[in-house]
Amino acid sequence: MLFHSSLRKDLARNFGATLLILVTIVMTIILIRTLGQASRGSVNPSEVLLVMGFSVLGQMTTIITLSLFISCVATLSRMYGESEMVIWFSSGQGLAQFIRPLFRFSWPIFVVIGLLSLFVWPWSHQQIQDLRQRYEKRNDVERIAPGQFQESAGGNRVFFIDKDSPGQEWGNNVFVSSRDGQLESVTTASQGRIEIVGSDRFLFLENGQQWLTHLDTGETRLTQFERYQLLIDTDTAPDGGVRNSRQSTTLQLIQQPSPNNQAELAWRVGLVFTAINMVLLALALSAVNPRVGRSYHLGLALFVFVAYYNLLNVGQSWISTGRVSAIGFILVLHGGVLAVSMVWLSWRHMNWSWRNVLPDLRHAKGAPA
Repeated sequence: MLFHSSLRKDLARNFGATLLILVTIVMTIILIRTLGQASRGSVNPSEVLLVMGFSVLGQMTTIITLSLFISCVATLSRMYGESEMVIWFSSGQGLAQFIRPLFRFSWPIFVVIGLLSLFVWPWSHQQIQDLRQRYEKRNDVERIAPGQFQESAGGNRVFFIDKDSPGQEWGNNVFVSSRDGQLESVTTASQGRIEIVGSDRFLFLENGQQWLTHLDTGETRLTQFERYQLLIDTDTAPDGGVRNSRQSTTLQLIQQPSPNNQAELAWRVGLVFTAINMVLLALALSAVNPRVGRSYHLGLALFVFVAYYNLLNVGQSWISTGRVSAIGFILVLHGGVLAVSMVWLSWRHMNWSWRNVLPDLRHAKGAPA
């Protein structure tokens, strides 16, 4: 049917362009934020693009939903602005007939949003957490970049290495400055290597010297050594870490119905309902007077989207604190928005207005019993 095919083509073209623009903007913002985290030592500089990719993947639910919403509003607003809607209305296509082609275009996107929110969202957060934990748990020598001074994880040592071996198990021209209370030491060695004894990791230095300085008394002592053993890490056993609700799978949230898990589950499921309601709201919001610019309606649409998502986040906080139940919040928020959207669409489909309704009400009040 010409009506359905032309509408879906316009939606697909606008959706693709909007999605590309939003992904580019989000990637730029996340890249800047990730580079800042790498400069502070929270993220491995060599894994910046990997962390950025996982972060963008976790935000794809919001990006796709917003792209779908904007594409629907832009397409329908253009049809209003170019009087194309008048032609379709004159041919017997009411506003309610637009629901079917909109949902025929949108249902694959709903499926993608559901898969992203229920499965990809926790997986991407878990991957980012694993990358950060792996970087934080690296021993002090592994943090060193040849030719650069590097602070240890605890902040009590500064390392420098001139060059390292391919396997990074030993290095040449090692410099270590550490402070323990009022005792400051500076240790240099021609060579150093890492060895694990039990669950502890040690740095064995060869052919070097150490200056010890007591900061209170100013007393110094110089010691030369052929071999020196320095404790780096007290525990090298792997630690899986504790997962929060964002990193838990959807099945784990269902099996462990704590308040935080219920809040996270309601948020993930609510993303799908949000996308569905956004399509209906776009159809109701897109009516534009051809004599008036479309910026007002686009601004109103963005305001509705931001308000809806803020309510979704507020509801997640309320569920986690026990103020409301997950099912009750889903019914009130998403069911309420669905009801408002259907009433709004019915109002526009029947072409009602306050000028027509109020006189009818006045006549009904003034009619004899």
